[in-house]
Amino acid sequence: MKYFIVLMLVGLISCSKDDNETVGAETHLNVSYGADPAQNMDVYLPEGRSQSSTKLMVLIHGGAWTTGDKTDFAPYVDTLKIRLPDYAIFNINYRLATATANKFPTQENDVKAAVEFIYNKRNEYGISDKFVFLGASAGAHLALLQGYKNNTVVKPKAIVDFYGPTNMTTLYTNPASPLIPPDFIESVVGATPTSDPAKYQQSSPINFVTITSPPTIILQGALDPLVAPSQSTSLRDQLLIKGVPTQYVLYPTEGHVWLGANLSDSFNKIQAFLNTYVN
Repeated sequence: MKYFIVLMLVGLISCSKDDNETVGAETHLNVSYGADPAQNMDVYLPEGRSQSSTKLMVLIHGGAWTTGDKTDFAPYVDTLKIRLPDYAIFNINYRLATATANKFPTQENDVKAAVEFIYNKRNEYGISDKFVFLGASAGAHLALLQGYKNNTVVKPKAIVDFYGPTNMTTLYTNPASPLIPPDFIESVVGATPTSDPAKYQQSSPINFVTITSPPTIILQGALDPLVAPSQSTSLRDQLLIKGVPTQYVLYPTEGHVWLGANLSDSFNKIQAFLNTYVN
């Protein structure tokens, strides 16, 4: 009998130790979320994560929908791990538009598939359903579309928009500079605003802002030669009209991408914004 009691106590102590053991950090590279080789993501799961408290951020790279790769965001991943250690990070790739394939809305659909893949795996990953989307340029355009339009399954707690196009029709009819001419937009969308106005309407995040849209922080360079600041200010104004919490940050001396002190300032503002609205 005494031997049986000792075994029971040892078992209880062992179970207690296992229950309280901290879950270690994990990294999973090139995880497929679809059949195409381009449909993959890198997954960074933090130490001590839990389904009740661990938030998650989806990173969407830029590149004018035709170039770029998730590795472009590698420095952002390292920064975010330090600044937001309680977040899981999902850095995704998507199919790029070419001269003959993957026109709009291929990229939008890929982001939607990736987000829903993550949502369906959240129990396996040991994370919550508190999503944040962060994108730069074309990636910000896709983040905004996902957060404002394709939010039936996942409604993000916040969106971080680095100089993303918000109105595709205006991007075509009033380009910021000759660096992004109308025929380039036509080649990506697969039509002009005249030949297929519905596609341009459906591909413009500004058309899907509602009073329930997620809080959005917008970061823009005043000298951007690719995405005019008016793309960002128009979105800001629409969000304010709908009463959606928003923060607009303009860097007077910056173009389309910035580094150094201003990038550090951007992350300071992003961190404060997320601490306010994601809980």
